[in-house]
Amino acid sequence: MIEVRPFSSLGGANHGWLDAKHHFSFADYRDPQRVHWGALRVWNDDTIAPHTGFAPHPHNDMEIITYVRRGAITHRDSLGNAGRTEAGDVQVMSAGTGIVHSEKNEEDVDTTLFQIWIIPDRQGDKPGWGARPFPRGDRAGQFVTLASGIAGDGDALPIRANARVIGATLKAGETATHTIGRDRKAYLVATEGRIEVNGVAADPRDGVAIADLDTIEVRAIDDAEIVLVDVA
Repeated sequence: MIEVRPFSSLGGANHGWLDAKHHFSFADYRDPQRVHWGALRVWNDDTIAPHTGFAPHPHNDMEIITYVRRGAITHRDSLGNAGRTEAGDVQVMSAGTGIVHSEKNEEDVDTTLFQIWIIPDRQGDKPGWGARPFPRGDRAGQFVTLASGIAGDGDALPIRANARVIGATLKAGETATHTIGRDRKAYLVATEGRIEVNGVAADPRDGVAIADLDTIEVRAIDDAEIVLVDVA
């Protein structure tokens, strides 16, 4: 099963400093057909104006992955962590028993990012944060694991869920495959470029919900950058 959710159908709101689109029910957007996809609970497509951002606020018992598409985001939290994550790079916050953080665009240009929330396998762990660069060139023509809670996924950023976040950059005409398994689900978004997933067409920033398939093949119609979440 492959269901394309056009970008134009997403919920969201423009707050001036923040233009947010929600793939799943979030804040004031409610759609009983789009609450979660397996353990994937939130996929927000955010544009944050220069020198603005999210003031300190709390989270608990959620794995929060931030994939920066353009610009950069600066993180600070109640554990004393601080860091600036640039375009193409990823940060992970395991909220655990509770953490307070801020996310600010301290740049002179808009920052665009995906914020992805995955329900953890267990609750009550200590909170944590980490970030690392993932050069787009290392993902050329193939999927690379960016964050994972699955054993054997190498130097991916750790999360506390039976899930992985992967990314690929494809030139027009190139293909990449990913094995999911019929007992799992996947959700895929191209940050740019038109794609086909097993022959089903999707435009940039459309959501592609996938279930009951062993393997998918993604073909780039245009040069494309792709983020995929694979969850139980």
